[in-house]
Amino acid sequence: MMKTNILVLLALSGWVSNANAQETDPVITSWLQNNTQTGSYYTTGNSTAASNGLLVNCQSVKYSNSWVYVSTKGIPSYPTGPFQDGNPSQATDQNGIFKFPRVPQKNTGTPVATNMGNIGIFINGVALFDFQDGVAWNTATSSWCGGPGNPPCSGTKYWTRDAVVFERKGFDCAKGHPAQGNYHHHQNPSAFKLDKQVLSTICNLYDADGLYAIDSTKHSPLIGFAYDGYPIYGAMGYKNTDGTGGIVRMKSSFSLRNITARTHHADGTDVPDGPAISSTYPLGTFKEDYEFITPTSSDYLDEHNGRFCVTPEYPNGTYAYFATVDVNWNSAFPYVVGTTYYGVKQAAKVTAISETVTTYSPSAGVNLEGGKMQFAVQIVPNPAADFIAVQYLGLVKTTVTISLLDVQGRIVKSSKVEPGSTIGYIETQELYDGNYIIKVQQGDQIQSQVVLIHH
Repeated sequence: MMKTNILVLLALSGWVSNANAQETDPVITSWLQNNTQTGSYYTTGNSTAASNGLLVNCQSVKYSNSWVYVSTKGIPSYPTGPFQDGNPSQATDQNGIFKFPRVPQKNTGTPVATNMGNIGIFINGVALFDFQDGVAWNTATSSWCGGPGNPPCSGTKYWTRDAVVFERKGFDCAKGHPAQGNYHHHQNPSAFKLDKQVLSTICNLYDADGLYAIDSTKHSPLIGFAYDGYPIYGAMGYKNTDGTGGIVRMKSSFSLRNITARTHHADGTDVPDGPAISSTYPLGTFKEDYEFITPTSSDYLDEHNGRFCVTPEYPNGTYAYFATVDVNWNSAFPYVVGTTYYGVKQAAKVTAISETVTTYSPSAGVNLEGGKMQFAVQIVPNPAADFIAVQYLGLVKTTVTISLLDVQGRIVKSSKVEPGSTIGYIETQELYDGNYIIKVQQGDQIQSQVVLIHH
């Protein structure tokens, strides 16, 4: 069962790895590397995660003057599964080398549409897909086409189905699922249970977490790169593009259309009719149910779901995508990268590196950003009985250790939050009732909290 007896929410302000002075390019330094920790997964009916024996996150980062090569198995450090829509697949070894440009280029011609399959890679080596699930509406037969169990689509796809809406039942707690073994996210990779309005109860049955947790008080971390080479950030950013104005939620400029029937596209084009709007096919079922509203405020994004702006990693500014959410922190269309790329699509999966490269080795040290650690601690409920859960807000880039001490200061239990995950647990069923101290440490930074255990 999910560990819900006590929740300690800790917003540990952003430590960042010390890189070599000549290795400051975020497309080199931002990837989470690991060559020891292996991943795990849940299956339906079994609340104990099983090991998959596969290394998590990225195994190496190599670079030349023009390119960065990221080797990964595509496995996150948070548990994957279960997938309750009948998906027979599990996350499997993708054995990938992904080649990214160090200097992305703006596309000054016709925008290139995103496609099925990988359109980017998160910093833990996991794939990013766009909004679609390969299914569309066959206007000739008034039925689905494409995807498992449906006949192939032929001709123009006038009404393209939204995976985030229609595949929700098959997403795990981290909002991901595999396509023939290729585990991926279509959307913001933060756990369902951390949203203000919880749309899926999967976290109640099989606990997991995600790549990062939203912290509304801080600029979201850099969480990946699109296939045009531009960075992807989480849900929060600076209100103004020059880095001023405080922290706000980055907002999608796509809105559901005010329509009662699916007869035209948003640009007025008369197309073969889609299904009637109903409880079976509500607005939001299809990409074409949305229209782009030109933004009038700097915290609204462009048609690619990004903007040119200052970020913590790019103080001089960069074009950046954002993983958009709504006021309830639920994923907001077009989710990460829009239906087209801003830049020239250059990244690719390659089988080998054919040029001289340097291997990037991140420092084991960490710096405390801003000179002061800030914690936001919430204990629910207190006293606790069976478990203590420590939820890290933000992105864990170096291991966080959790210790439970008795009143004499002796460690009685310990756990960790590993890079690329956000949550750690300590079991307390066998402990005596009384006061204990939770100590959370990352590098040389420590925070302590008194908790009461009572059975």
